[in-house]
Amino acid sequence: MQNKKSKTQNTKTLKAYLLDDQVGFILRKANQLHASIFSNLIPNDLTPTKFSALAKLYELGSLSQNELGRFIAMDAANIKGVIDRLKRLNLVRTRTDPNDARRHLIYLTPLGKVVIERSIPKASLITEKTLSPLSKEEQIIFLTLLKKISSPD
Repeated sequence: MQNKKSKTQNTKTLKAYLLDDQVGFILRKANQLHASIFSNLIPNDLTPTKFSALAKLYELGSLSQNELGRFIAMDAANIKGVIDRLKRLNLVRTRTDPNDARRHLIYLTPLGKVVIERSIPKASLITEKTLSPLSKEEQIIFLTLLKKISSPD
């Protein structure tokens, strides 16, 4: 009997499922819109991920690779690739941590500082354009809820 009930419930769930109402699908569509706005306003060689790394270094100063990865929600393997690409663009450099010779600190180059200082006002405009369909109150609520979902602890 339980098996038949489960099967009936599963059938109802399948029939009621609408992709357009699913959080992952909606978030992906919103992210695609945001990425499109970003690519139109920020130089081609600066992806959202590279921008995030530069912005966090600008905000906090020198960081280890591990710290930077944690701050911008990237795992160790991916953050290494981002740092390597930023180094090739002469936007960051690494140096040995004077307090711990085993650690390497990542810091902005003068060019990296110029690039991020020119990009931050554009990033604010990108956020403004992305959120433009919402009222100011809705924007605050939306961002609060996204932060709550992305930081469940």
